Amino acid sequence: MGTIGSYLPVVLIFVMAIGFAIINIVASSLLGPKVESAVKGLAYESGMDPIGTTKKRFNVRFYVMAMTFLVFDVEIVFLYPWAVTFAQLEPRSAEAFLFFARIAFFVGTSVIAYIYAWRKGVFRWD
Repeated sequence: MGTIGSYLPVVLIFVMAIGFAIINIVASSLLGPKVESAVKGLAYESGMDPIGTTKKRFNVRFYVMAMTFLVFDVEIVFLYPWAVTFAQLEPRSAEAFLFFARIAFFVGTSVIAYIYAWRKGVFRWD
């Protein structure tokens, strides 16, 4: 294993993804409507007529909340393969302790960040 041929599926996926994007962009520019109008240029707000300007500033709490969601989302992505690997380790071994210590540190830092954000009032919608 390890030959250049073993990377062929990965290269094929990249080529397919790039080709799909290019085909969609070209097809929409060729087949899509080309008439510009004032209504077409308006901001879209869930089917409602837009109220005010689209340049409105949002409170930073919205962005912090989104980042907190992403942090915990990524944490779940890392917890699953860790759990699968941890279940295959010898119980009470040095390697199992090291695996547990690493994930405890990882989860602990996430919990500390969550508590910090909570005490700063990020989750209050005043």
